Amino acid sequence: MRGFSKAIITGNLTRDPELRSTPNGASVCSFSVAVNRTYRDASGEQKEDVSFIDCSAWGKLGEMISQYAKKGTGVLVSGRLDQRSWEDKTTGSKRSRVEIVVEDFNFTGARDNGGNGSNNFGTSSAADASAPSDIPDDIPDGEIDLSDVPF
Repeated sequence: MRGFSKAIITGNLTRDPELRSTPNGASVCSFSVAVNRTYRDASGEQKEDVSFIDCSAWGKLGEMISQYAKKGTGVLVSGRLDQRSWEDKTTGSKRSRVEIVVEDFNFTGARDNGGNGSNNFGTSSAADASAPSDIPDDIPDGEIDLSDVPF
């Protein structure tokens, strides 16, 4: 049986995205998202908790995120979970980390993001973010006669 990994989170960037290049020239953008949640404890008292989720975005998607996002930007991120393991050279202990490899990215407008609350930089639009695919091609040029609108 094949496994399935999908994570969807919404929150705010905890720091400015960091764009790097691998030795073979691939771009990768690393950032962290603070995800807040509110819950009631056993006594019924309302509590707040925050989780900090590491994310990485590759290629053009990563380049766009590093260009338009900054610390505090509200985002919705979806992608697959990936676990990396390594040995700490200073202590010799084994370390591991789970992060989201970003496949889709949207600004939510939760904080200061320059008014980009509806921009979608997912894999379907990463190749050409200037030409959204959800705009119909058959819209006529010129003014629209409001009497033609059926409601």
